[in-house]
Amino acid sequence: KGLTPILTITGSDNTGGTGIQRDIKTITALGGHAETAITSITVQNDNGIEHIIDLSPEIVAGQTRAILYTCFPKAVKVGMVRNEETVSAVRNEIIGCRNIVTAPKILSSKGERLMDVEATEAWKKFLIPISSLLFIKCEDAEFFIGRKINTSEDMVYAAVSLCALGAKAVLLRGGIMQDGMITALLYCDGKKSFFTSHNTDGWLMHGVSGVMSTAIATRLAMGDDVESAVAAAHTYMHSQIIYATNDNRELRPADIYNSFLNLIAENYKDAHDVAFYADKLAISTRYLSQVTDKVV
Repeated sequence: KGLTPILTITGSDNTGGTGIQRDIKTITALGGHAETAITSITVQNDNGIEHIIDLSPEIVAGQTRAILYTCFPKAVKVGMVRNEETVSAVRNEIIGCRNIVTAPKILSSKGERLMDVEATEAWKKFLIPISSLLFIKCEDAEFFIGRKINTSEDMVYAAVSLCALGAKAVLLRGGIMQDGMITALLYCDGKKSFFTSHNTDGWLMHGVSGVMSTAIATRLAMGDDVESAVAAAHTYMHSQIIYATNDNRELRPADIYNSFLNLIAENYKDAHDVAFYADKLAISTRYLSQVTDKVV
């Protein structure tokens, strides 16, 4: 009770690596309350996707409508929606929402085609134009702009083109690697911000895009602007996903509490605001209070 509600509309991943399962974990870890509408059910393992069953547009729209009319989410994340009619139905339900983060997935992490041409065109027509932030990998963006993305200049062209379709901001990730680096570009209000990382293995892990887009949606729901939400989500990704050990991908409350104590020890002379520590941990002040109550 009292937690910020975030709605995620995407598919189910039975491995828990991405999809609805991972979105629930991410929203909860950041101090929000996860609400869901499932679009597809997958059968998959480490070798790839074996089978996908898409739920009907009526069922997906019905789930979405039920949440919107009763729980009033502060942000909506739209992930895997593969059916042309479902794309249109989802748009009709969420068009009045603030903080819409869209994360279309045309290719799986194994290179499998997840969305046909008709669905891709529907995304361009219905969902990209209402996006507060379009979160997309370069390999997927190429399908929308009709050309390859091989350089930083190509990334800027792609971001501008996607904004021209109606997206208020674009976060384009997974760009060409130079000297072992992977590049991302945030294009917001005409401002270009490039980010690079040498940890290509970490950023290319299965599920990273889903977690990052959901973390951004959660932070937007909590009141961040786009740039601040991206920065907070980036911190979360580093601390719990990209540089986390296999045995500690998601911190338990006790781990967050220990990190909180370490931050206090490092900053107690100058920082006396709870919000400072919550931002460092990439969680809300409310959730930090809950963690301290639970552990202490």
